[in-house]
Amino acid sequence: MPDEWIPPSRRKPAPKAKPRQAAQRQAVQHRPAGKPKRPPARRPAPPKAQRRGPLARRRRRLANPRLRIVTVRFVLIAALIAAGVRLVQLQGIEAEALSVRADKQRSLTLAIPADRGDIIDRNGVKLAFSVETRALAWVPRVVRAEYEKNKIDYESRIKEIAAKIKSVLGDQVDENDLLTRMRSDGYTTLVRDVLPAQEREIRKKYKEIISEPQSRREYPGGTLASNILGYANWRSDDKDRSKHNVHGLFGMENDRDAELAGEPGSQTVDTAEGTDGVVIPGTERNVRQAKDGSDIELTIDADVQYDVQQKLTAYVAQTKASGGSAVVLDAHTGEVYALANDKSFDPSDPRGPNGYGNPQATGNPAVTTPYEPGSVNKVVTAAAAIEDGVTKPDSTHRVLGSHKVADRTIEDAWPHGPLTMTTTGIFAKSSNVGTLMLAEQVGPDRYAEMLRKFGLGQKTGVGLPGESAGSVPERKQWSGSTFGNLPIGQGLSMTVLQMAGMYQAIANGGVRVPPRIIRSTIDRDGARREEPRPEGVRVVSEQTANTVKDMLRAVVQKSPRDGQSGTGVPAALNGFQISGKTGTAQQVDPATGRYSNSLYWITFAGILPADNPRFVVGIMIDKPDYYGGENGKTAAPLFHDIASYLAQRFNLPLSPEQSPIVPLTLS
Repeated sequence: MPDEWIPPSRRKPAPKAKPRQAAQRQAVQHRPAGKPKRPPARRPAPPKAQRRGPLARRRRRLANPRLRIVTVRFVLIAALIAAGVRLVQLQGIEAEALSVRADKQRSLTLAIPADRGDIIDRNGVKLAFSVETRALAWVPRVVRAEYEKNKIDYESRIKEIAAKIKSVLGDQVDENDLLTRMRSDGYTTLVRDVLPAQEREIRKKYKEIISEPQSRREYPGGTLASNILGYANWRSDDKDRSKHNVHGLFGMENDRDAELAGEPGSQTVDTAEGTDGVVIPGTERNVRQAKDGSDIELTIDADVQYDVQQKLTAYVAQTKASGGSAVVLDAHTGEVYALANDKSFDPSDPRGPNGYGNPQATGNPAVTTPYEPGSVNKVVTAAAAIEDGVTKPDSTHRVLGSHKVADRTIEDAWPHGPLTMTTTGIFAKSSNVGTLMLAEQVGPDRYAEMLRKFGLGQKTGVGLPGESAGSVPERKQWSGSTFGNLPIGQGLSMTVLQMAGMYQAIANGGVRVPPRIIRSTIDRDGARREEPRPEGVRVVSEQTANTVKDMLRAVVQKSPRDGQSGTGVPAALNGFQISGKTGTAQQVDPATGRYSNSLYWITFAGILPADNPRFVVGIMIDKPDYYGGENGKTAAPLFHDIASYLAQRFNLPLSPEQSPIVPLTLS
């Protein structure tokens, strides 16, 4: 039945169609009535070659849902197998190695500092001790991250912190330097030696500052005994925080560092990743407690040391000398009561010991720098001559104005013709000619043996670093003129400490006790370990020692008669018998290589009191203004001043009688 035609006005709107469908529908609408409907057009079939190609087969496979499911399952299973293999590798085969690597990355071993021991004098006075301090550190990465989180301006904040540290510590820090450190990238120490109270004031508001416990070495006496004590300071490596501690740098602080420093402990901690070593609280483990250092008790008396240092420095300045040293020994035990040099340093000075520019300021010439002693060495000839029965104190000798030894002619310090002198007079007047006459009677072999017994050419073992043994030529190397030098104190060298030790042997009845400066070591639990006492060396008999000691009283005797006064009259001390010996030794002129007539070492060694020895004092003054006055020619006045202080300090009893005036020359 033919379709009924409907006017366009009565037709219902057709559904919206795609452009191609709309075009087809419009074509149908405009088809003439009664004309049969054509079937829809079909695409021409592709050629058979295309339908059977690889692309077509692939499309057919992808269109298969079962194949897609199998493929996905296979991929997932393969991924799980690979992950399992890797897991077994990490947790089984490589687990231990990876664990060690991980621990190294986050674990850190820190030292637990031990308290450094004190150095005290014989009366318990502290010469060096440590006080608790803090080091302030900064970790820029951590702080920056925290500031960004809390929306704090980094630059403004660090300027505020630097200003606060400067206000608390003052000249101890430089504000610009602090800012430079805080702007760096890595872990940095801002300042050391901060007192705990100062640290609390700074960190009260600024908790981001890290505080590390440290200690600081204090020397309350300043320059007092600084040449003996040396110097200790904080020594660390920011990259190895297990080494942080105070250590001795030189002097006794360095020489006995192992005992003073103790044994630092250690602990293992974890550090936060990327923070340059910031410790995670609560991760401390493997803690090994520190063993505190021991105290070192010296034989030094702080008061005597101070007085000798002051008097020596003043005398060197008065005589316009290049330097000087002095030693005070116990006459019987050899213990060192004072050991001083005119140049010293203050360990508390901000410049530090290296800021003085003079090696002698930090050195200890009294034990490290030998010199030619001059006439103080004549005690060797005196002891040998009396011991061997060559002469007696009142024996007389015809002493000429000069004496020839091999190719050398030796003269006395003052011109004179033939003199009749007693043995005592030879040493009291310090006659070179008379001394050589007696030495020749002793003989070179016996004289060489006596030098060894007096300890010359050997270290004393006093307990101080850098000690010199001095120099004595070996007997087989002596030339014909050697024996013209040694008995008068030239051609050999010794330290002030060795020189004092020679006279200690005379004061101690002929037994030389090697000097020592360390009395004991005291543990923190109070246990005391006495320093081994050195064995004495018998040099001469007690009778010989007493005879020589009495002879040397004439060195300081003053007589109204011409020629009857000794060379060391200024050393005399009212109320006390004094034995001693002066010395003047020519120095070699560097320009000529010969002995100079203007450069000298002047020396004095004395015993107080001579009738009941308690102390021995040795003094050396280097290159004084020899022609500038009487003091420039002798060290006897300095001995007098030191002996006077010792007598008062220790309330020494007065000698029962004055030293007798004995004849020195008879014509």
